[in-house]
Amino acid sequence: MDANASNMMTSQQLAERVRDGMFARDRAAQGLGMRVTHMAPGEATIEMAVRSDMLNGFDICHGGYITTLGDTAFAYACNSYNEMTVASGLSVDFVAPGKPGDVLVAEAREVSQAGRTGVYDVRICNGAGEVIALFRGRSYRMKGKQTVPAQD
Repeated sequence: MDANASNMMTSQQLAERVRDGMFARDRAAQGLGMRVTHMAPGEATIEMAVRSDMLNGFDICHGGYITTLGDTAFAYACNSYNEMTVASGLSVDFVAPGKPGDVLVAEAREVSQAGRTGVYDVRICNGAGEVIALFRGRSYRMKGKQTVPAQD
């Protein structure tokens, strides 16, 4: 895809192209059975079913897997503009346990984007819509690098 064709692409089309390109290389998300169910500029929604191998000694979803789900939604949302962006920090608050068989849904939304830094909030809920965790990520954009290289 040349520069002129890229300029004609809508922001939604670009976000979808980034989703497809990122997921094709995202072995962690694939291995954990994640699915990207929504992608738009500054937004991403990702689902993950809680499997038995994700349970801790209390028979609830290990917080690391919940954090990974939130971090993945955050990564897709902040890379949706096709400017390579990495995490510079995050915080997570666990509100309720993820239970065996739950399908957890992480919805990431851009809160602020200024220059090379941004802030994103991720709400992680179970299938009943109950909040499981609240995640806030801070991002840093790499100057001049695309998330998904231009296509011919």
